[in-house]
Order: sequence, then structure tokens, then C-alpha cells
Amino acid sequence: MKDYIVRGMSMDGFVKVVAIRSTQMVRRGAQIQGTSPNATAAFGRALTAASMMGNMQKVENGSMTMQIKGGGPIGGIVCVSDAIGNVRGYVLEPNVPLVEKFPGKLDVGATVGVDGTLTVIRDLQMKEPYIGSVELVSGEIGDDVTAYFAQSEQTPTACALGVLIDRDCSVKVAGGYLLQLLPGAPEETIDALERGIRRAGAVTAMLEQGMTPEDILGQVCGELGVVFLETTEVEYRCYCSQERVVSALISIGREELNQIVEEGKTFPVECQFCDTVYSFTPSDIREILEKI
Repeated sequence: MKDYIVRGMSMDGFVKVVAIRSTQMVRRGAQIQGTSPNATAAFGRALTAASMMGNMQKVENGSMTMQIKGGGPIGGIVCVSDAIGNVRGYVLEPNVPLVEKFPGKLDVGATVGVDGTLTVIRDLQMKEPYIGSVELVSGEIGDDVTAYFAQSEQTPTACALGVLIDRDCSVKVAGGYLLQLLPGAPEETIDALERGIRRAGAVTAMLEQGMTPEDILGQVCGELGVVFLETTEVEYRCYCSQERVVSALISIGREELNQIVEEGKTFPVECQFCDTVYSFTPSDIREILEKI
């Protein structure tokens, strides 16, 4: 089953809603990064949130980068989403120790840490990108995304994310939802939404029961009802290419490139976002030097 994002509105028009099934993209990201269970859970939540946030921009050719640095054993997480919601990312330390809140419940907050920031960089195809940064609240990522929208974009938001790791350490299910109140939302709408969130419970439990993003939004919105407006397939997608790697090599300068040629060995360049390796022979490097 392919991953997808569904966007909609509450029937009273005061709540913007987004939900995602992200199981395949999280599996792919974990496979590329070689993450341990705790790192997979943290990385998967970040990929899931970044996909929804990128999709919400709706700026053609725009992108959204999320950087999380919390001082925990994972070191840091970087995720990049295009305007559709296709994501890529990496973690600084993929092999982190197993830490549980209680048996069967991974402690993502302890993996990420709380001594740091969540930073969002939005490339809206303008002269300068928009950059917003907030201090981490819990390291659980969903709470931190909620705090980001409230503090940096002044938008009341509820974000819930879930990654369920199976007994064989693979990703069983992953997904989440993001709700935003629009200006003028009455108290009765807010109260109804809070009741719906409490009634729905944890995202992972809903996903494990086989609920779709539409089901999840229906459960969360409850008595408010929801109108679905758009469904978009998304995936883990890297945009690396030979040309981009050559540009990166040019940027390191003539002196270092000459050293590579003198060593006389094939020079491998591995993309940090995917498992593609680009190999450059001394002859290839000489051609690059001629272009500088």
C-alpha cells in the first residue's frame, strides 16, 4: 500500500486538517540510514511531520527543511520535503541504545533530547528563505512541531505522530495528523476538537488497527465532521544526481581535487540522503579541474 497525504477541513470551516500514512517512506529512510529501533522511531516521526509540513506549503518548486538538535544520543535529525510532500533525510548517529519509557514503548524524547532546538527553513522561491526556530519542548517531535507553529507562526496547532516498530525491528506502521485552527474559531469548535483528540488516542494504536488517514481524521474531528479536499501520494525521494555531486566537488577547491588526482585512486562520494554512491576516477577529477 502506497503512502499518501489527505488534506481537508472541518465542516464548520474553522479547522484545517492533514493526515498521512508514511509507513513506506519511514521504512526506506530507516533502511538507508541503518537506524536502530529508537533512532528509527525518532527519524520516522520527523520524516512524517516534514512530509505534511512540506505538502501544506503549496508553493511550486518550494521546499521545507526541518532540523532537530536536542543533545540526545541521536545527535541530530535533518529532513527535507518538497512542495508535494516527498521527503528525504538523515540522522547524525543511527545506532543509539535502546531506551524505553516502559516495556514495549520506545522513549523518543530521551533519544532526541530536550537541550536544543527545532528549526524550520522554508524556501518559498523568494530572495531569502523563511527561518523559524524554537526550543524543544519534549523531544517527542509531535509536541515540538506543535510548539513551533504556536510560537513561530502564531498558529494554534495539534500534531500527533506515530511509528510502531515490530519485533524484528522493522517498521510496522507509521503516520500522523496535523490540525490547525483558523482565525475566528469559536470556543465550541476548540472544545469539540479537544474531545475528539482525547477520544482518538494514540496514532500508533489507530494505525495498528488498520485505520486510514481518512479514518483517523474522522475519529479526531468527531462531531465537527470533516470534508476531504485533496489526496496526494508521497514517498521517500532523493534528488541527488551526478551533476549535483560534480558541483559539490568543484566547491571543495582546486587544491583538494589535485590531491585526489595525485593519490591515483577512484574517489567515492556517497549521498547522505540515500544509498547512491558516485565514483570518480582520477581522469574524471581531471575533467572537473578543467571546468574550474
